[in-house]
Amino acid sequence: MIKYRLPLLAVRDVEVSKQFYHDLFDQEVVLDLGQNVTFSGGFAIQADFDELTDVPKSTILHQSNNMELYFDVDDFDAFLDRLHGFLDVELVHPPKVEKWHQRVVRLYDPDWHMVEVGESLEVVARRLMQEGNTVEQTAEMMNLPVEYIKKCRKGME
Repeated sequence: MIKYRLPLLAVRDVEVSKQFYHDLFDQEVVLDLGQNVTFSGGFAIQADFDELTDVPKSTILHQSNNMELYFDVDDFDAFLDRLHGFLDVELVHPPKVEKWHQRVVRLYDPDWHMVEVGESLEVVARRLMQEGNTVEQTAEMMNLPVEYIKKCRKGME
């Protein structure tokens, strides 16, 4: 049986990346093997990835923009306030609202991996219903199943 475990990001400096993910994203180290660190969020970082995989160092791309780690938060504004304290973080784009009404921001980690932080879809659904939209209208606005929106509504009661 094959079991999927986790994504692994190639990094230049484990300590810098470990600090970044801990301080900005509250990721706790689950396993620290020195050059390889696994976080509570279910992903890992790896230094010297070229040596580990026997590929040329020149093929380890920085800022490839072809994948991202995704985190969601219940309090998007609080996350943005926190993010403002990290002056050296470069944004992919400023905070924006997606067509499904979710507020998101994308940024680069110290090794130029893209990271997205989005407002929890449950929070978005509740906000839209608090604004007077029905379950059905909210489902249509967010392009999500009505059953999912009904579950979100239960959290409002």
